[in-house]
Amino acid sequence: MALFKRNQVGKPGEWYYCLKHQKVEEGPECPAKDRLGPYATREEAGRALDTARERNEEWQNDPRWHDRPADGTVDGTAAEED
Repeated sequence: MALFKRNQVGKPGEWYYCLKHQKVEEGPECPAKDRLGPYATREEAGRALDTARERNEEWQNDPRWHDRPADGTVDGTAAEED
């Protein structure tokens, strides 16, 4: 007996963006590793890549979430020039 079901039943009203097929899907049609979501609307799912890009930029520029010191150096020391 399999521990995990391969086929998932989609829920009406839940939208996903499939990275493999590059399309919006209602309910999870593809494996979780290949999709972003769920989103409340088809339009939100259609913007999934833009949303992910925006969130990544916010995270990369948030001083609370990166390991660089405030001066922008890697370890607090100035980088050597060639």
